[in-house]
Amino acid sequence: MHMLYDSESFVVVHMQVDDQESASPENANAVKKPTLARNGFEIVDKRSGKEVYLDGSWAELFQQQIAAWQAKTPTQEEVEETLDGYAELAHNPVLMH
Repeated sequence: MHMLYDSESFVVVHMQVDDQESASPENANAVKKPTLARNGFEIVDKRSGKEVYLDGSWAELFQQQIAAWQAKTPTQEEVEETLDGYAELAHNPVLMH
């Protein structure tokens, strides 16, 4: 989990499944815990107290947006405007963060 952005209005976290631990030789005989392999991005709208999780094609689109931001550094207003568009998808209340 990597925090990518944190402002007064939004938090963006990149969620990545770390499979290296289960592949290590020390853990060859360990009991594997069931996990969901859901790489993606969580966007929390602090203003509404809601979050949206982007995975699959939504995560790919958001990753393209991040790549565009890396190529040309946006202003905070541009980032917030883009995140506001994704926040419209947020319906899940934030219970613990």
